[in-house]
Amino acid sequence: MLAHSRSKQSFKVMRLFLLPLLPAFALLTACSSSDTEHQATVKTETMADTANKVAGVQPVPPAAVAKRPAAAQRPATASLAPDTANVQNVAAYLAGLPPQAGTPLAEVASQLAWQAFAKDQDKSWVKYRTTHTDRMNKWAATELDSVRQATTTLFYPFSGPDFLNAFTLFPTASTYVMVGLEPVGSVPSLANLENPAILPAVKKSLWSVLNFSFFRTNDMAIDLKSVNLDGAVPLIMLFAARTGNHVQAIRPVQLDAQGQLHEVADTTRAPGSKAIQGAELKLQAADGTEKTVYYFSADLSDWKLGTKDAPLKYVRGLGPLTTYVKSATYLMHKSYFSKIRNLVLERSNYLLQDDSGIAMKYFPKNAWQFTYYGTYRRPINLFAKQYQPELTAAYHDSLHRAQPLPFGTGYNWRQTDSNLLLAKRRVLLTK
Repeated sequence: MLAHSRSKQSFKVMRLFLLPLLPAFALLTACSSSDTEHQATVKTETMADTANKVAGVQPVPPAAVAKRPAAAQRPATASLAPDTANVQNVAAYLAGLPPQAGTPLAEVASQLAWQAFAKDQDKSWVKYRTTHTDRMNKWAATELDSVRQATTTLFYPFSGPDFLNAFTLFPTASTYVMVGLEPVGSVPSLANLENPAILPAVKKSLWSVLNFSFFRTNDMAIDLKSVNLDGAVPLIMLFAARTGNHVQAIRPVQLDAQGQLHEVADTTRAPGSKAIQGAELKLQAADGTEKTVYYFSADLSDWKLGTKDAPLKYVRGLGPLTTYVKSATYLMHKSYFSKIRNLVLERSNYLLQDDSGIAMKYFPKNAWQFTYYGTYRRPINLFAKQYQPELTAAYHDSLHRAQPLPFGTGYNWRQTDSNLLLAKRRVLLTK
């Protein structure tokens, strides 16, 4: 009886000791299991496969969303024609900025829920400007001055809807070409914007980018689909508004099989079509300059580009590029993302990337010169296999020391852990 009592007591003590450790065990299990790759998967893995892996280990925001009512079923056709007169009003409303007085959205914005949302967003964006935007602008004005002057078209593969970082670092570009897995999406209707669940969903979807500088792609898609925000367009609009741009017009476009750009009625893709769906956003910056943003929904793996290579053909026709890559899940490290990697190396005069972009081993060293910024240690556990000894050696070169990076970026999002590489072609392309 005494032995039984002691055994029972010991079990209770052990349970109390182990319970606090369960989250750590769970995280370790997720990270270690993600490192297992099978040879069969290597041949066919796509951007979507990698996105699913990333979604399992990224930070989870504090509980901020109350239980939402079931969303109405989304129509099959994702038209980009809004039922509000001014797309800028929609962008402002989503961004927590006042819509134009006397418009239907101004009336919706007068409600307490939106007022609280706007106040919260103002607070978040003030913090983000202090920790990121202001520092990025100051750094880029010096370190990227000549790059900015030379940049007409910025190419941002694996971007998702991240117009925020693209514009912050390259505000003088006239054209931004962004490619991601996320559906193109549409301008939200007034009915959608009146849904009280839309505001906490937007807040939740922005949480990781404002706190960690990268998107939780899969979770974001789930959050926004639940309130009929059906892709990248609404968030690009939001970021345009918060970076001081005026959204003038939005239209659906697509790339045909030859990589030619066409206006279309909507972003619905016909079964079996080799066309790539996209959107064109016309913006006016605060200084009055005109900007054009293209977003295309496409898988850039070799397997997908083997049958749908329109993005490659289109980008090849844009002239010399400046390319920006951030939080790209190390896809261009891998053999089965060689097509997009080769395109970037062939058509870029400048490439700004964190270590998740093109691995150093793929750069022809006699054709490029490199400037290193920040700190390179190791990738996060999920991408541990993408560690680059060559990059470690470069960052420890006492004759060519890495330059300071005054802001955090990428998966190693803390300022003290972040890195950027600026690669400049030694002989610049002219056409």
